[in-house]
Amino acid sequence: MLRQLLDKAEKIILSNEKLKRFHPLHDALDTFLYTTNTRTEHAPYVRDSVDLKRTMILVVLALLPTFFFGTYNVGLQSPEVLDKSFLNCFIYGIKIVLPMYLVVFAAGGLFEALFAVVRGHEINEGFLVTGFLIPLTMPPTVPLWMLAVATIFGVVIGKEIFGGTGYNIFNPALTARVFLFFAYPIYMSGNKPWIAPMDGMSKATPLLSKSSEVDFTYSWSDMFFGFIPGSIGETSTLAVLLGAGLLLLTGVGSWRTMLSTCVGMVITSLLLNQLSFISDNPMLSIKAIDHFVMGSFAFGMVFMATDPVSSAQTNKGRWMYGMLIGFMVVIIRCINPAYPEGMMLAILFANAFAPLIDYSVVQSHIKKRELINAK
Repeated sequence: MLRQLLDKAEKIILSNEKLKRFHPLHDALDTFLYTTNTRTEHAPYVRDSVDLKRTMILVVLALLPTFFFGTYNVGLQSPEVLDKSFLNCFIYGIKIVLPMYLVVFAAGGLFEALFAVVRGHEINEGFLVTGFLIPLTMPPTVPLWMLAVATIFGVVIGKEIFGGTGYNIFNPALTARVFLFFAYPIYMSGNKPWIAPMDGMSKATPLLSKSSEVDFTYSWSDMFFGFIPGSIGETSTLAVLLGAGLLLLTGVGSWRTMLSTCVGMVITSLLLNQLSFISDNPMLSIKAIDHFVMGSFAFGMVFMATDPVSSAQTNKGRWMYGMLIGFMVVIIRCINPAYPEGMMLAILFANAFAPLIDYSVVQSHIKKRELINAK
């Protein structure tokens, strides 16, 4: 019955010149509910049961552990929740996180639909992941109107001005976060943004505590399991690794990018550890195993660095791309006292170089083949 209603509505829309421009809205609902019946008429042909929609759904499923734990952790970190049972903390957290998702999907979805109608193309499924990622990269106290503005900025400036999904240079979710960080830094840094508000109460994240040389009270296990203040989806390394397992098993996430990011981080942190003996900078003494569980390193490595559009596309390029991220995140964390996090800027920096990296790899392959053919 639903299939018949959709087909009938599509005929009415396509038969009317005024309504035809709104066909992308109908197409978005149709492809969300059903698998497309469109078939390629001419070669080349690719037989694959995994299309863009299924790929995006797999990423969302991989994000669910961070979503559920992050929602619980919002209540756990809040001084307003006196009974720290899982149910009480989760209910408190969902009251904060759910409105954030409603705002993100309403604001971002509106502009996705607007650009689809104006350009006459289908609404891309890419926003499904972008919309799910944006609240997870934010502190729970960010005002909803700021979240809406950041989402619109991420969609329009981070993606649509480049031509839409598949053409963007930078990760749209990170573009939204970096906009808020530089436009409204008081809401994205310091002690107060990281827990639900209560007068006179604040908590610093582990990285902020370390860089500010205040009492560091977080154990490695607290940071690994996520019982610390921070952005909603980035506190639990364990939850991130569960999602990484799904991405790796399904082949959606690149193991080369993840592994090379870790390698780059380990090498750089080991080098900077040697400088801690001649410097008073406390960040230089952070070990690689601590960098891994601090801040958004794991979250960014798994869900942001592996973005299939803004990351490197060649296998060799992914190694260089990941190494660059691992190098830059430690450099920014340890050398720049104004921004102890680093992962967001490191990934955006690598996004800018990804096309150049792929171009260099392709050109090197061409030259090798020319030399072989010349023989």
